[in-house]
Amino acid sequence: MASSTRSGLLSSLTKLSTARTARASSWDQTGRNRDNWIIMPGEERVLADIEGPGSITHIWMTQSCRIQPGPGQISPELVGVPMLEIHNALGVSWEVVDPDYYRKIVLKMYWDDQETPSVIAPLGDFFGLMNSLSGSYDSLPLSVSAKEGELNTFGGSAAFNSYFEMPFNSRARIVVENQNDIPYLQYFYIDYELYTEPLPEDTAYFHAHWRRQKPNAGWGPDLQTNSIEVAIPNLTGEDNYVVLETEGQGHYVGCNLAVRHFQGSWWGEGDDMIFIDDDTWPPSLHGTGMEDYFGHAWGMQHNAFLMNGTMVHEENVPGFHHSYRFHMTDPIRFQKRIKVTFEHGHANHLSDDWSSTAYWYQTLPSPVLDIDAVEERLPLRPRDQVEELPLPELTPAQQAARDASAERMQRFTEARDAVRHERRAEIDHWERANARAGTGNPAAVPGRKQRPGPVIPPADSTEGSV
Repeated sequence: MASSTRSGLLSSLTKLSTARTARASSWDQTGRNRDNWIIMPGEERVLADIEGPGSITHIWMTQSCRIQPGPGQISPELVGVPMLEIHNALGVSWEVVDPDYYRKIVLKMYWDDQETPSVIAPLGDFFGLMNSLSGSYDSLPLSVSAKEGELNTFGGSAAFNSYFEMPFNSRARIVVENQNDIPYLQYFYIDYELYTEPLPEDTAYFHAHWRRQKPNAGWGPDLQTNSIEVAIPNLTGEDNYVVLETEGQGHYVGCNLAVRHFQGSWWGEGDDMIFIDDDTWPPSLHGTGMEDYFGHAWGMQHNAFLMNGTMVHEENVPGFHHSYRFHMTDPIRFQKRIKVTFEHGHANHLSDDWSSTAYWYQTLPSPVLDIDAVEERLPLRPRDQVEELPLPELTPAQQAARDASAERMQRFTEARDAVRHERRAEIDHWERANARAGTGNPAAVPGRKQRPGPVIPPADSTEGSV
């Protein structure tokens, strides 16, 4: 007998549940308002360590990474906000954003005590802020809200949201690693549910992986796109750009793609070719052009829809184009393996810089996923040409001014580093407290057992400081 229960995107809201809702966040655990974590250079922080069974339902993040070329007039220990945002022309402070930092932070997610991550991507690229170039968009599973005054700038301030459902049976860990040479500040919410029963055996686990080819190896990058000379056959797809290649059972649910186009013509004339299971040629899914795969036509427009669209358009930032396509209602299913590929120019004649994040669900164990070294991830952004001359012979007053500035910078740096040292020790405690909270509250979820949590030292303890 067929069920009369309605099944749809929001149908779960009509059903009661015994699940417990909880959150791991960067809230100031002293009760004050310093609601961020400082992540030092080379440091890895566990934002959430949660005992399952459960599912992550929402992630929100915003962050900041500022370089200080010169000393501020306000001592760092007197500043109660993460950045002053006073115009540098006023001489009160001197802060500039690190334009590449979204690529220098790595986001990793681990499910069920696996030793390798099921998600690994630069922080910005995972959410759709690619090439460290800010651009707002709103899709069903992901969104970026860029600060309007910093829109289409490298390192521009933005807020990130993910609504991908991320189930886990025994454990979930979400980690950020700062591969920069300066600290940054991380704000975050990680919202989740805890269940009383193990996940069903047919549960598929969330995965995401970032890739890059810099540049793609094209056979005719000097030949005009859509010219008669490049209209040659591609009947193998073997030189295509690979968005995703994995083995197991699951379904591909989409990707984002960043193109740094060098020729100045049109980057998107290649086809999508998706090989499933035992495909040889032709693949199970063969498309007609990159703008067609991304749901547009006659080029890409300045539109961001629920399932497809554009974050950064080449007409706004010449040479850069960032697009996305999500298969939330039309997932591409595989039983053994899948290989998602795109031509870079027709028959792969172009040699552009391509990078992408693929999103999919599959059974565990996860494939072993890695990521390029930080030096190989940095965006190929335009550089300003600067001419510098040797200093002229200085007058006594000029030399005294330079000496005074150097002395003030030394005092400022010592005070700033002392604040960072204090905060780092504080975040050690907050990280442990988040892990303890992630063991769950057995009284809140009937039938749920609680594993022992880590011991949190008192606030005046020096444990974990450097």
